[in-house]
Amino acid sequence: MTYKRLGISMLVAVTLLFAACKKYLTLEPQSAFGEDYMFGSTINARSAVLGIYDQLAGDQGYGSRFSLIYPYDNDEMIGVTNASAPDNSSRDMARYNVQPTNAQLLAPFNQLYAGIERANICIRNIPVMGLYKNGTAADQKELQRLYGEALTLRAQFYFELIRNWGDVPASFIPSIDQPDLFLEKTDRDVIYDSLIADLKKAEELVPWRTEVSSDERITKGAVKALRARLALFNGGYSLRRSGNMERRGNYADYYKIARDECYELMQKRDQHTLNPSFQSVFKDALDAYKIDPYGEVMFEVAMAREVDSKLGYYDGPRFYVPGNTALLGNGSIRVIPVYFYSFDSTDTRRDVTCAPYYNNADNSKALQTLVNMTSGKFRSDWITPALASAIQATGINWPVIRFSDVLLMFAEADNELNNGPTADAKTAFEEVRKRGFKGNESRIGTTPGDKEGFLRPW
Repeated sequence: MTYKRLGISMLVAVTLLFAACKKYLTLEPQSAFGEDYMFGSTINARSAVLGIYDQLAGDQGYGSRFSLIYPYDNDEMIGVTNASAPDNSSRDMARYNVQPTNAQLLAPFNQLYAGIERANICIRNIPVMGLYKNGTAADQKELQRLYGEALTLRAQFYFELIRNWGDVPASFIPSIDQPDLFLEKTDRDVIYDSLIADLKKAEELVPWRTEVSSDERITKGAVKALRARLALFNGGYSLRRSGNMERRGNYADYYKIARDECYELMQKRDQHTLNPSFQSVFKDALDAYKIDPYGEVMFEVAMAREVDSKLGYYDGPRFYVPGNTALLGNGSIRVIPVYFYSFDSTDTRRDVTCAPYYNNADNSKALQTLVNMTSGKFRSDWITPALASAIQATGINWPVIRFSDVLLMFAEADNELNNGPTADAKTAFEEVRKRGFKGNESRIGTTPGDKEGFLRPW
């Protein structure tokens, strides 16, 4: 072979090598749809945002971990009691004995960050869509709402992370744009400030509840209520990395945000107000797969039946389903007897919150001892239509925030800012109590007039 021929052969080989490298290094996305496609139309952008919502649900979200396992034990109820600890799982969590290897930590933590990543992608892409500024009026309105929803959902994911893990790594851009994926913890105050600003923006983007079809999507009232909640948490005391319980020097600024947001909501009773019946919020709405007609449930996590939620199976009184001879349900959240007796006997909230019975096969009730009394807001015998099989996933939605929270947040913030409750604060507080004592309103007691007494009225 001559040098010329050898040179030509080498040139061809090198060319083929570079062509092969170029083809090898140019990766096609594994997803069926790239970002250009997903954010090329309003309907696809809506699907992307619904994908953020999806990360709220399921066993590792509010279908179990953040609703039924992480909050307990507390002053009112205790978690799993039917086996001895330690188990390096939910029983250890309930007894404040969590180790780094606990089986209940990683998946919920990862799911929250998965939700944040999906939200970050939508937040980056939706406002730069051509349709966002140049589409039809309907397209623009819907895309603005989707942008507001993504901002709000990201705030909820971060709030849950801070509530359970304290200071956490925080990114507000998609991972692909993040130059360093090994982030240090971000001070919670920095995260809260960013989220509170985001929610202010989101308020202007999403509609009121009555302006759109009735479903579980976020509306303006939910955004404002969540902003008030985050502001109160940011203005309140929290355990810092120093090991001290501290609050910010400018904490009053955040109490004012909470007060103002709640006050505005309280002027919009056509959008959100208390359901006249405390029981109906749960039995006739959440446990019956219906939207509360009064808008008391302002933000709820949508669950798919037989897939997403163990509310009413993991907690609540145990039960039978037709054709099954086994007593079902875990009854894993038990009411502390002292809490039960802290209720006045005429307070309608007691017999909704506490269920001192199990169900018999004929739907009659079997009274239980006080140590077997379960939580009662989500219970199998209230589910309509009734469960037809022994499947654990009930599909009951989780209420993130209710209008009663708004009234009580207003009362707390107003009391703090005025060094004692104003007449408006007392009225808001008493509205919640009078609903609880419906028919016996005179038994709500005398509302304290001093700051400390109002914070801890009973």
